[in-house]
Amino acid sequence: MKCNSMRSQLLSVIENEANHKSVGMKCNSMRKYKKIILFYAILLATATPVSAQDPVFSQFYASPLQLNPALTGTAEAPVFHLNYRNQWPNLNQAYATYAASFSQLSKQLNSGFGVSVLADVAGNGIYNATQIGLSYAYNLQFNENMYFRTGLEANFVNKRLAWDKLIFLDQLNVETGAFDANGNLNQTGEARPVENINYFDFGFGGLLHTRYIYGGVAIKHLNAPKEGFFRFNNLDGELPLRITFHAGGQIPLGEYNKIKKKTFLSPNILFTKQRQFQQLNLGAYAQHESFFGGIWFRHTFSNADAVILMAGYEMTYLKIAYSYDLTVSGLGVNSGGAHEISLILNFERKNKGTNYNDCLNLFR
Repeated sequence: MKCNSMRSQLLSVIENEANHKSVGMKCNSMRKYKKIILFYAILLATATPVSAQDPVFSQFYASPLQLNPALTGTAEAPVFHLNYRNQWPNLNQAYATYAASFSQLSKQLNSGFGVSVLADVAGNGIYNATQIGLSYAYNLQFNENMYFRTGLEANFVNKRLAWDKLIFLDQLNVETGAFDANGNLNQTGEARPVENINYFDFGFGGLLHTRYIYGGVAIKHLNAPKEGFFRFNNLDGELPLRITFHAGGQIPLGEYNKIKKKTFLSPNILFTKQRQFQQLNLGAYAQHESFFGGIWFRHTFSNADAVILMAGYEMTYLKIAYSYDLTVSGLGVNSGGAHEISLILNFERKNKGTNYNDCLNLFR
């Protein structure tokens, strides 16, 4: 079956699923395969030029190496970031993303060095991606209060498709579902793709900051690596550039010193574009002594997507936060929204506070 025809039929199944309508099959047979078909339709939809390819954390400030390589090594001591995201959990574990990173600044070299790992699991293991990367940033000081950081990243990426776990429309029978009367899986006429691909991926970023404000730009996939499981021509599966702009600041709200932790408000904006897909996150992060929280609104320009609520707690060396994406798009609350947990270990936190305002504080 041609891809356009298959995609149309699968998207029709999505519509029926969303409205809890029957597709003319016995309930007990169809129910077991709806979510597999639904995932495959999502996979097809995200392979088109109108959708983003990369996972983006709602707590983008808690995964700085995934956001911008220029944020590598913003502290002289070792800093570890751990992230977990579960998106649309009601759709058979549609997307689960894990990330871990380490970075540290070498003051003698004015340079930051980092290592990161990212794992993306979709469709309850049907589609898996693993990324291992190295990043480097150079810190240039213009004057006492203005700095410019530039960063590079190199990643090795492996992506795997569990083809045998997929169920296609031409395998479904009205009476027996995806299996024949003898319990054997029905054959499909779909062409079998490559199931395991590897490639290198490179990115670049820049960040300008003072004590109170920052602004950065990151460009991912500079070498336009090919990640398609089907290769019909030289352009198929080419990963498009992802351009991200992010900015923010830190506004002190009270007196603080080395004994008492600061109270501040940090408004932030993130805009990312990948081909026709665009996303805007707009909101604020606030902290009072050990407690912090935030609220953001995410819009994809074609529709309002989600309200993001976050709360966390900071100890001497540790910050831990939880956020929930309240879906306001057409997908609705039935998707389960998204849960996200972040943990930051920063061994530079020798004092309870600081008398120096630092707009990059939320990244570490």
